Amino acid sequence: MRKKTARSLALALAGLLIQQGSVSAFGPTPPGSSTATPIKHLVVIFPENISFDHYFATYPVAANLADEPPFYAQPGTPTVNGLSGALLTNNPNFLNSANGSGAINPFRLDRSQAATADQDHSYKPEQEAFDNGLMDLFPLSVGVAGTPPFPPPSGVTTQGLTEGYYDGNTVTALWNYAQRFAMSDNSYDTVFGPSTPGALSLVAGQTNGAVPMTGSNVSSVTVTNTDSSLTLVGDADPTGDVCSTSSHQVSMTGPNIGEVLTAANITWGWFHGGFNLSLANPNGTTGCGRTTTSAVTGVTENDYIQHHEPFQFYASTQNLTHARPTSIANIGKTDAANHQYDSDDFFAALKANNLPSVSFIKPPGFEEGHAGYSDPLDEQTFIVTVLNAIQQSPQWNSTAVVIAWDDSDGWYDHQMSPILNQSASSFDALTGTGMCGTGEASLPGVNPTTLPHAQGRCGFGPRLPFLVISPYSRPNFVDHTLTNQSSVIRFVEDNWLGGTRLGGGSFDAISNSITSMMDFDHGPQNFPLILSPSTGEPEFSFPF
Repeated sequence: MRKKTARSLALALAGLLIQQGSVSAFGPTPPGSSTATPIKHLVVIFPENISFDHYFATYPVAANLADEPPFYAQPGTPTVNGLSGALLTNNPNFLNSANGSGAINPFRLDRSQAATADQDHSYKPEQEAFDNGLMDLFPLSVGVAGTPPFPPPSGVTTQGLTEGYYDGNTVTALWNYAQRFAMSDNSYDTVFGPSTPGALSLVAGQTNGAVPMTGSNVSSVTVTNTDSSLTLVGDADPTGDVCSTSSHQVSMTGPNIGEVLTAANITWGWFHGGFNLSLANPNGTTGCGRTTTSAVTGVTENDYIQHHEPFQFYASTQNLTHARPTSIANIGKTDAANHQYDSDDFFAALKANNLPSVSFIKPPGFEEGHAGYSDPLDEQTFIVTVLNAIQQSPQWNSTAVVIAWDDSDGWYDHQMSPILNQSASSFDALTGTGMCGTGEASLPGVNPTTLPHAQGRCGFGPRLPFLVISPYSRPNFVDHTLTNQSSVIRFVEDNWLGGTRLGGGSFDAISNSITSMMDFDHGPQNFPLILSPSTGEPEFSFPF
């Protein structure tokens, strides 16, 4: 960054750094709804399809090869439950001959290899890859080879591509955020499976209660329970969304955190790239067909991907026509938009000092990080742009930003997940044919009276990255508390709703909160960290 720009930024942030009497260096906490913690704004950035080892396998040690953004950990940086020793040189997936030509050890993908093939991340194959906890059938069960020609190593041309991982020379921003703020190495997908179950777990903690659109065949993506209710285990489009095109379309019953926030008069919103159908992209695309071509992958993808939008599945929170908010001042409140917005609306609300209490942000497709059409570098651009904007806003001093992912994409992770909720269906295969778990606690369906235990909800699924970025994050901290996607619901409930749970079999009832990653006893401890969206390197940073 040029010195003049850095100096201007320093002046812009100076008001956050002046201590006067009881006012902290971050400025006074603004008035607002009553909360159990100093956090008045929660922002959840929710990209796609990354396992923990895929991004943090060797944290905090990066290779630092030439022509890549360097990363050097600060002294005293904690290690994580990652890949080392025999897991790198004599891995169970290398030793298991059932993996065929994909039987290789984990290997580093460099920055030039940001574009990769999409791996299989379906409910049953993910369980098969776990192989009763041996974690040794990833290439066979979920691996998808890269498309030659492809730079070395040779593993990318086999199903062993699932063993590939990045380090801080590619996912540089995330490693730098982990240095300044807090991350978890013990957080999981709430259930096995792809994007839609992961998104529903984030906002409802429940995947039972799916109702097919008339004429829609959903037998390949749902489990039928004893009360005839359906549990969603695969991707489906929300019924009635004007952009829905899939042959699998469902609506969901049961509560979600959005409708509870609305009832409590707490402002909130889901901000999804491409949701505003009235805009035209520079390439001329508009409406549901707005697309962007990634400069990294060369793939053109829709900005709005309807099966990634969980609130569209519920009658209480859906905005099926993508109606626009009546004004920027009404973003977060109930009007025609019904709390469903474009990602551009998040920046408009932030600039107007009108950030909702709870915000979920979904990048446009090409910046989601989903292998096959997106990548870590495009994802980094979106995440850093959002965080830079928040950290330079007046709302920063009372905000916590969560970065969480919807599923693992099938990327290898060595850590077996704890199975807190079992399932026995034709889609299950973790501990034997038709079985996932061996008697662990059972969660009911959306109607506990008729369905005391809903099948098709085996969890936790694969381990995923999870970061909390806030003035109140424990600095340079690795949390080992067991959490999952529904832990976000738990925090919202505890912070704004007096600990009220959703009920209806939601995972929030058995989830830990995310508060172990924050410190509210010593006041705010972390200054803003402004990064380059393209490289992830610090552009401006106050000292610790």
